[in-house]
Amino acid sequence: MNPMKPLQGYLAVPSTGTGQGVLVLHAWWGLNDFFRSFCDRLAGEGFLVHAPDMFSGTVFQTIADADHHISEWNEEKEVPPIILPAVEGLNNRQAEKGRGLAIIGFSMGAYWASWLAIKKPELVRSVVLFYGSSGGGDFRGSKSSFLGHFAEKDPYESVERVTEMEKDLKDAGRPVTFYTYPGTSHWFFEKDRPDAYNAPAAQLAWERTLAFLRSIKTKA
Repeated sequence: MNPMKPLQGYLAVPSTGTGQGVLVLHAWWGLNDFFRSFCDRLAGEGFLVHAPDMFSGTVFQTIADADHHISEWNEEKEVPPIILPAVEGLNNRQAEKGRGLAIIGFSMGAYWASWLAIKKPELVRSVVLFYGSSGGGDFRGSKSSFLGHFAEKDPYESVERVTEMEKDLKDAGRPVTFYTYPGTSHWFFEKDRPDAYNAPAAQLAWERTLAFLRSIKTKA
C-alpha cells in the first residue's frame, strides 16, 4: 500500500486489512470509549471504520457539561474542516472506492452525517442516523440510502422533525427507512448511558444497521 496521510481520530481495521469504509460521527460526548468500541464492533464484521474526533480529544461525561460545551462551541466552523478530509481519507483507504462510503451518525453526529450526504454525494452512498435528523436540507443531489433509528420519547428530537426529514428524503427520491423504538429515549443505543440504554432496542438497531450496510455493500 502506498504511504497515506494518517487518519485523525480512531481507526478500526478488519482482520482482512481493508473493507467497505464506514465513517462514524460521535455524539456530543466526544470520541469516548463507547464510540471506539462501536468502531471495533463494526471492524469485527469486516468493515474499515474511522471515527474522526470532532472535539480534538475532549470527552464529556454529563449532559450539563456537554450542553455547556455545545453552547459555546462554533460547530458550523469547527466540524467541516475535520469531517471533509476524513471522508476523502477513508475513501482512499477502503477496498473499493467506487462503491462509496457509509456514514453513521449519533445525535449531533447524525446531523453531520446528513450534511455529508449532501456535500459529498460522489463519496457517500449510505447513511445511518441514531436519534438525530438533518434539521432540513436539499437531498435532491444526494446518492445515499438512509436508515434511521429514533426514540419514542425524545426531548432532543421531535417527531415533527423526523417526519419532515423523511418526507424531504422521499420527495428527493432517496431510499429511506426510519424506525421508532417504543419505550426508548435519546441515547438508547449507548451502553454507557444507563439512564437511557435499552438493550433489546439496541440489539435490534444493531442488526438492522448491519443488514443495511451489507445490502448497500453488495451494490455496484
